Amino acid sequence: MKQILGLILLVFNFFLGFSQSDNNPAVWTYEVEKISDTEYTLVFKANIYEGWHIYSQFTDENGSLPSEFTFEKAGEDYELVGSTTESETLTEYSDIFEVDETFFKEKAVFTQRIKLLNPEVDQISVELFYQICKEVCIPKDETFHISLTGEEIVVAEQHVDQRSLDMSAALMLDLKNRELLVSGGDKAVNEKSGLWTIFVLGFLGGLIALLTPCVFPMIPLTVSFFTKQGSNRSKGIANALLYGFFIVLIYFLLSLPFHLFDSVDSQILNTIATNVWLNLFFFLIFIFFAFSFFGYYELTLPSSWANKMDSASSKVGGAFGIFFMAVTLAIVSFSCTGPILGGLLGSTALAEGDVATNLTMGMIGFGVALALPFGLFALFPTWLNSLPKSGGWMTTVKVALGFLELVLAFKFLSNADLVGNWGIFKREIFLGIWILLFVLLSLYLFGILRFPHDGPKQRLSTGRKFAAVLSTAFSIYLILGLSKITDLKLLSGFPPPQFYSIFETESDCPLGIECFKDFDKGLAHAKKLNKPILLDFTGWACVNCRKMEETVWSEPDIYPILKDEYVLISLYIDDRKELPAEEQFDFKYESGRVKTISTVGEKWGTFQTLNFKAASQPYYVLMSPELEILNTAVQYTDRDTYKEWLKKGVTNFKELGQLK
Repeated sequence: MKQILGLILLVFNFFLGFSQSDNNPAVWTYEVEKISDTEYTLVFKANIYEGWHIYSQFTDENGSLPSEFTFEKAGEDYELVGSTTESETLTEYSDIFEVDETFFKEKAVFTQRIKLLNPEVDQISVELFYQICKEVCIPKDETFHISLTGEEIVVAEQHVDQRSLDMSAALMLDLKNRELLVSGGDKAVNEKSGLWTIFVLGFLGGLIALLTPCVFPMIPLTVSFFTKQGSNRSKGIANALLYGFFIVLIYFLLSLPFHLFDSVDSQILNTIATNVWLNLFFFLIFIFFAFSFFGYYELTLPSSWANKMDSASSKVGGAFGIFFMAVTLAIVSFSCTGPILGGLLGSTALAEGDVATNLTMGMIGFGVALALPFGLFALFPTWLNSLPKSGGWMTTVKVALGFLELVLAFKFLSNADLVGNWGIFKREIFLGIWILLFVLLSLYLFGILRFPHDGPKQRLSTGRKFAAVLSTAFSIYLILGLSKITDLKLLSGFPPPQFYSIFETESDCPLGIECFKDFDKGLAHAKKLNKPILLDFTGWACVNCRKMEETVWSEPDIYPILKDEYVLISLYIDDRKELPAEEQFDFKYESGRVKTISTVGEKWGTFQTLNFKAASQPYYVLMSPELEILNTAVQYTDRDTYKEWLKKGVTNFKELGQLK
């Protein structure tokens, strides 16, 4: 099981590595030592930031990824004399991979001797692949262009051909009234609202974790320990409150590594969140979590970690000892909190905005919920008597969570299907699977379906019966939605859109409104009809986009405005469909970096960033066929605000017509 956990962590870190910026926790340099006219020694040095480490070339192949040098044209222009040697390394046993791993801390030095086969060669290139780790591991590449004569090497700037330059220029719009786009106040409110939503989700996750058998029994024991240990009651209360604070701090610290994952490419977060393979990975990991909750295996961190933390807490004492006690709680409760935290990570991937900030807010909410009972029961110890006793009800909570993990897993599978344009996981299939899962949950709660760690059959409690009725009612609600008797507005954004159906639909646009998925075609149609444009930057896997379409656009006083007053252009930023070869091109950023635009989503994502300095979805812009901005840009918002925004755009368009 530890090897499986290690593999999961490795794959997850691999995906995260794609989002790294140019900021590297290791600074590389090289030196050339001339031995003779044909022999040289190349020395590669890395100064490694505190807390980080780089793996040796010779670390165990069953553990983390080793460093690997590739000497270009070796064997043609020159030959390698011996192998690449290393400076002093450290070796530690990895509980995750169960092997000894060899690595460098603070400094790494690699040395390679070469002998020229072609005396005319005066420079060589070397590629280095390595993995640098702290709380997470990041795969990195480094390229060395080495002069053997001491002369400076000027690396040629990346160039793009004229065709690519012309196609890049065509993406840039000559917008008029561009200043109207700025709507900082609304955006700030939306972002703040979104962060509080993530906090509440994290808090709810923490409350659920409290009810699991890994955490719940520890509440009275830990609180009693603090209240009895203190020299007086106030001291015990202070220690318990400090313990709660450290719990929040630990979960906050767990989110910090994700803030390292930033990029000069403004579309990288969208690319990661809507990556087909990453969504499939989340699908598999949630299946894995679900079956651990069902009792088929136990998901735990190495017991040695908990033993070390527990030992440290007893030796250190004071505030540091309490901190190590909090770390011990986080480790020993991982089998229950790990899958819930995985769900929280998945929720931040589905949410709009900055993934790292969302995750931090969620982690803080989770930690606050876990810490809350320790503080409250320390202040009011008599409340401990009102706590229910540990028992089989906690197993019921775990199994119910397992079903919810499966529900979320299929959301990620749906995302992969939508983004990949597979056409397999249609709306009816998705709803059918959810119906099956909630029916099975109902059967379990009614005591009909059982799992390996269930005890002897007992009389169903009132709470379990109530949960079973709720699950059954939700199953019926889904069945009514599948039969199109109800519109499932409560679930807007989670099932695939209504037009993504196994049955023939009149339109592949939201609500059957005529739309264009190419800007130039939509613009030409708007000019022909002399109508304003609603430019809709959206995504197949965008939850808030579906919510807007199904709960706001569908309103009887908004739908006619969209259908009759505007030309709708919907550009899908996460569409991974390959562009025809003649439409693919290289786009050069101001920094000099060149990005190949090969998919539909990459084209419209770059188009959005260039013209509107935005990278989030949904993102709505109103403009005339002459590219005059008619109102501020808006994102996810409420019905009344959106209605007034649309009406103001129509009014401004008519006023422009009168002026002309």
